[in-house]
Amino acid sequence: MTATETAGRGERVADWLDGRVGIHSLGRKYLRKVFPDHWSFLLGEICLYSFVVLVLTGVYLTLFFHPSMNEVTYHGSYVPLNGVRMSEAYASTLHISFDVRGGLLIRQLHHWAALVFVAGMLTHMMRHFFTGSFRKPREVNWLFGWLLLFLGLFEGLFGYSLPDDLLSGTGLRFVNGALLSVPVVGTYLSMFLFGGEFPGHDVVARFYSLHILLIPGIMAALVVAHLILVVYHKHTQFAGPGRTERNVVGTPFMPVYLAKAGGFFFLVFGALTLVAAVATINPVWVYGPFRPDQVSTGAQPDWYLGFAEGLVRVMPGWEITLWGHTLVLGVLIPVVVFPLLLVFIGIYPFLEARVTGDKREHHLLDRPRNRPVRTAIGAVWISLYLILLAGGGNDIVATRMHLSINTVTWTVRVAVFVLPAVVFVVTRRICLGLQLRDTELVLHGRETGVIKRLPHGEYVEVHQPLDQAELHTLTAHRRQGERVEHEPRPELVEREPRP
Repeated sequence: MTATETAGRGERVADWLDGRVGIHSLGRKYLRKVFPDHWSFLLGEICLYSFVVLVLTGVYLTLFFHPSMNEVTYHGSYVPLNGVRMSEAYASTLHISFDVRGGLLIRQLHHWAALVFVAGMLTHMMRHFFTGSFRKPREVNWLFGWLLLFLGLFEGLFGYSLPDDLLSGTGLRFVNGALLSVPVVGTYLSMFLFGGEFPGHDVVARFYSLHILLIPGIMAALVVAHLILVVYHKHTQFAGPGRTERNVVGTPFMPVYLAKAGGFFFLVFGALTLVAAVATINPVWVYGPFRPDQVSTGAQPDWYLGFAEGLVRVMPGWEITLWGHTLVLGVLIPVVVFPLLLVFIGIYPFLEARVTGDKREHHLLDRPRNRPVRTAIGAVWISLYLILLAGGGNDIVATRMHLSINTVTWTVRVAVFVLPAVVFVVTRRICLGLQLRDTELVLHGRETGVIKRLPHGEYVEVHQPLDQAELHTLTAHRRQGERVEHEPRPELVEREPRP
């Protein structure tokens, strides 16, 4: 077959597809779409690629997992548990770990990918928060990302609970206590979730359906919608020479960005596989099967739900009785505060737009130092999360550091109210200091360390003017005509005589 005949056949296939799905016009429009280059944009790709790894490994695990709480007697490769009564879910988890070829590697890869996925989403979201990319017209896309993070927390909880081991059962006991603290309907919620009195017989099967069908389906739809809006709104970019609100400076999607993205996918996949191969995570055979009369010592949830447990652990055990009913405030208040912390971040773009009155479109990113109040609020949110995470592991902190658990608990209680205020003030002052430093650089240039004597005898340091690219970056927020929060007053900037 000649090259001409081959080309003719390829053209006919392309024409056939183009006439039915418009593939040529779509490709011509979007395959050359420009994407800016910056290391922080890789955070979103890590989220996407770890989600792909989760789907691939999850499909493999569903072939061998039995989501049933029916009791069986274990007879398998793990000798210490032979003859022990356990649920089919726990027995199939042991079978995957010890008898299925590559099963333990896939199980650990799935778990590590889940941790990286949530960590990537949180970091990616904070990058958008601090740079202000959630502003008009991207508020809806911000909500899509926030929903992905919110669903990811519960998706991780459901998957964590499926093996029915003693550690996951202890976590479910925590969930049951949180549900029971809800006034009026708490008992009904618990009975509905567990199919009867805790631990029930249906919770694993119900969590399994949510874990592999409902929530992943919603998350996949949100991911697609998120990417579509990224393409539709065009990618945000940091200020720099040639970059404006009306253009994007970078590399085309095809072939440059696609090649980079493909290579980065295999890099993420390989790194996750390496970690899964050498670092054990969730060794369910060590904990044993779940029994309601036992509790795993040092039980800790995955890191992304540690702050929720911290809320409960540091809250005083307050109770009040009203009309013959007892309200367990020590659990009810944390159950209310937990979603409020997440909801605040979700609705922040709308709060900021309302307070500042900013209704313009924004395609250039902010430098965090130029938005000291927003940056301080984000730092406060992160500090509060880290404080509560430490509170969720107060027993571990106390035993490892040889401290009284009461001392650790009271320290966290005080820090919850004191540290966020300190972080807000310090972060804001740092941002203002960095603004003054940038102003100094723009006005006088960079210090060279060279001392020169002026004709009248004064000694001054010679400053090297910044190049045009640096000047453009440092002054971009002023040329955009935006009001800079707490902009340094000219009289506060010390002016040095020119040599």
